Amino acid sequence: MSYSNILVAYDGGLPSAKALDRAIDMVQHYPEAKLTVLYVYSVAAVAVADSMVVVPTSVQREQFVQAQELLAEAEARVAAVPFATAVLLEGSPGETIVDYANQHQCDLIVIGSRGLGAIREFVLGSVSHYVLQHTQLPLLVVK
Repeated sequence: MSYSNILVAYDGGLPSAKALDRAIDMVQHYPEAKLTVLYVYSVAAVAVADSMVVVPTSVQREQFVQAQELLAEAEARVAAVPFATAVLLEGSPGETIVDYANQHQCDLIVIGSRGLGAIREFVLGSVSHYVLQHTQLPLLVVK
């Protein structure tokens, strides 16, 4: 099977770094393939009693800056890949990954998993589990 538009989900952690390495290896075999590194960050909301408290702007800004720094690390790792791009989006990670892949006609999603565990969500991680359950696209889960 040949791939022309590969999406790799990246969050700066070891599982996503392994997924990025695998995606970089894959595009070596498909020289015309586009590789997109997608970092999705979400602004944490704080629940107090029955309501949600807005996170202070300074905290939101800090989360954004951290996301930019982590994505810059990924950009440096794909600098030698001819058709590589990096994208930073805010949202729910699982939903945003699936939506982005569909909207941009990706033909493969590469995502890291946390490793072994007793319950599927802990085996894959909640984001990779969500993507597995909600995408119709081929999915490569890297451990």
